[in-house]
Amino acid sequence: MAEQGRFTDRDDCFHFDELGADWWATETAWFSFFHPERRLGGWLYTLARPTIGTVAGGAWVWDDSAHLPWEVLYSANYTALELPREHDLDDIRLPTGVSIRVIEPCMSYALGYDDEPRLRAALRFDGVMPPESLTGTGSTFGRSQHFDQIGRVSGSLVLHGETIPIDCLAVRDRTWGRRREDRPRQAAYVTGVATPRHGFLAVTNVDNDRNPVAYGFLHRDGQTRPLAQGERRLERDPHNGWITRVEIEARDSAGRELRAVGEPLSRIVINRHTFIDINSLVRWDINGEDGHGEDQDMWPVHRWSRMQRSVRAADAGRT
Repeated sequence: MAEQGRFTDRDDCFHFDELGADWWATETAWFSFFHPERRLGGWLYTLARPTIGTVAGGAWVWDDSAHLPWEVLYSANYTALELPREHDLDDIRLPTGVSIRVIEPCMSYALGYDDEPRLRAALRFDGVMPPESLTGTGSTFGRSQHFDQIGRVSGSLVLHGETIPIDCLAVRDRTWGRRREDRPRQAAYVTGVATPRHGFLAVTNVDNDRNPVAYGFLHRDGQTRPLAQGERRLERDPHNGWITRVEIEARDSAGRELRAVGEPLSRIVINRHTFIDINSLVRWDINGEDGHGEDQDMWPVHRWSRMQRSVRAADAGRT
């Protein structure tokens, strides 16, 4: 297991013994990537539940031509395929199509995806910083072990027969712990990277009309420090509800200031059991430097539905 908040070689593997027999024991591995000039974003996502022997997830690729998962460039979100027990997460090919192989423990990974002829991916993630531990139990991830890491993603996709080169700075995360399907509350997971020495992560909650930072870090000039305070401010499309502008203002534990202003380039709506994630690929100005990343705007389905019913009622009242 992770040693006192430090990600070790052991953590590149599954933690099934540590997780025990809890029905909701869950382990995830997520890698993001994008091609900003094409407004194209993508995920490789794995969610394993060892107690019930299943693996979920797959891959998503989208651009600004569509946002619904059944209309985007590619979407495969499996829910309950059989978890292969004969391989560990440091070298595995999953029935979802995702493959992961450790090149350098804790830092470098060969990634693949195979669903020909629709999508094939051959990518490599190389960390530009060590994995950073989530330390704020007030976030939506609760007390699960959670590590985030900025890295360079390189390689290519073959999407519907077209080869698309990938070379970007993006974020991955690793989690293991108890994760109920009815646990989510409204929150956001926001990332932005300008250079290998300059990026941030902010996890925010909702407090009335404010979005305070519950956890995060600022990575600058080779030093990574947790965010001590901050806020996410938004502008939303009045009819569709998704964000049209996002601003993060925060300060880390060393007193360094973060100000990031983002413009969404494209988005996908991912329905994940009792919540939806309106995930936007974002072009950022991060402390005066251009960068890219994501804003994962997470809503319990019932709360999103209530908001949109109010919008429709207001529209009807004006006609």
